This record gives sequence, structure tokens and C-alpha cells, in this order.
Amino acid sequence: MTIIESTVELDLPIDKVYNFLEDLNNHQQLMPENIYNWSSTADEASFTIQNMAKLAIKIANRIPNSEIVAVPSEKAPFDVELKWTVEPNANGGTTAKHIISADLNMMMKMLAAGPLQKLADHQTKRLKEVLG
Repeated sequence: MTIIESTVELDLPIDKVYNFLEDLNNHQQLMPENIYNWSSTADEASFTIQNMAKLAIKIANRIPNSEIVAVPSEKAPFDVELKWTVEPNANGGTTAKHIISADLNMMMKMLAAGPLQKLADHQTKRLKEVLG
């Protein structure tokens, strides 16, 4: 299993960050430009990654003010789990961590690990920009 993580510190209370992340409609604001054909509800989203694949995800688990887990709702090119965790930080704000767990063979790892890390980093950076 390949684990890709990206963390961001936000000067917001944990419930504000969690409430934003738990609604997949909000995740479109976190996506890079190479994501298109976005369609979502609070619990499901589908989109196309340019030159790669079409993905459909759904919320598999929510732990209020702690974590949100999304998994593919249709057959994906590989098993993947998208998880956001939120926890209070020492400054009275929130630490948000985006964790992508993907079951990649060696060939897929060489091709996909870099873009997945860029995606995770882009999403945490955008979360800070969007929530300010």
C-alpha cells in the first residue's frame, strides 16, 4: 500500500474545517485545473482526471470533528482511499491532514505516486486558501 500525506495548519476551529470537508460539494474548490466533469452531492462525487481516469467516490465513513473517508463508488484503476483527518493544534486552530492510500503495483507506483502527492499537496494548500 502506498501512503501519501499532506498536512496544513489552519487558524480555524475544528468544527468549521470538518463541516467544510464533510460535504463533497466543497471539494471541487480544492481540485487542480486538470480535474474536470465535476459532479457532486454531499456524499458522492465523480470527476475526470485529465489524461488519466474517470473517478467516482463516495463517503464511506464520517467521525464528527475527526475524520472523513471516501472510497471509489465504481470500479477504479486501483484500490484507493481518500481520508481527511482534523485535530486541534497548539495554537487553538486545526491541523488538517489529507491521506491517500493506494494499492499500486510497482509500475503504477512509478507513474502515479508523483501526481498523487501533487494532488494531496494542492488540496491542502487550497484548503488553507479557501478557508483562509
